[in-house]
Amino acid sequence: MVKSMTGYGRAKQTLNGRDITVEVRSVNNRYLDTTVKLPRAFIFAEDAIKQRVQKAVSRGKVDVFVTIDAAAADATVVTVNEALAESYIAALRKIGAMNPSMLRGEYSAVDVARFPDVLTVTKAEEDLESAQADICAVADEALRAYNAMRATEGEKLAADIGSRLGAIEALTGRVEERSPETVREYREKLTARMQEVLQSTTIEESRILTEAAIYADKIAVDEETVRLRSHISQLRGMLESDEPMGRKMDFLIQEVNRESNTIGSKCNDVDIARVVVELKAEVEKIREQVQNIE
Repeated sequence: MVKSMTGYGRAKQTLNGRDITVEVRSVNNRYLDTTVKLPRAFIFAEDAIKQRVQKAVSRGKVDVFVTIDAAAADATVVTVNEALAESYIAALRKIGAMNPSMLRGEYSAVDVARFPDVLTVTKAEEDLESAQADICAVADEALRAYNAMRATEGEKLAADIGSRLGAIEALTGRVEERSPETVREYREKLTARMQEVLQSTTIEESRILTEAAIYADKIAVDEETVRLRSHISQLRGMLESDEPMGRKMDFLIQEVNRESNTIGSKCNDVDIARVVVELKAEVEKIREQVQNIE
């Protein structure tokens, strides 16, 4: 199945308290060029996402945007600096022993906790493996949506290219029909011209036949039309393939264009020249479409 190189996919899930959104979009490119944009705190998942893109896409400029709202997943830890607390308590006792009037009643845990640096609030360490698995799960969903869109666009491209291949095949048939006529017309013109020049002199039929044969060999396009039909058949097979065929199709359409140019240069005939113009117009349209195929 033909796939377009351009596409867009989006997925959003809430996993383990994280709101994760992944967007994938791509444009045409000769090779695969992947860019992943993640929040700095989750940059460790970049390589895993790129590996998933490489499995899903063969070429194109692919941009992956990941946004994460982890407010609900942020866990905090309160740590007691026991040594410091004991130092504060010892100091309080010492002050009380020095001057009992300065210390009224017992001091509570709340009092001690209010002293600087006794309690430290920190963010719990992130479970990197769990976070990466969650991000990749959402990325996989986004890639499925992205590939579905590319496949839909690819069907339209394949249908358009298929119809144009049919037009090229019909034009090739017109060239094949017209080519023998050009030889016959040349033979008639040559005979008439020689009769006009030589007038009453008898014209050797063998000489006319020889000249016509030389001309026919010079303008023969049988090989070109056979190759054209072969290329058309191969292109149709590529449209049905499940493998990425964009590069091969691009090369083959160049060969079709080359055969069309050869036919145009060989045939010194107005009708065939018009057909070649139509032929090259269809080839150019296919070439433009092929640039969009993976």
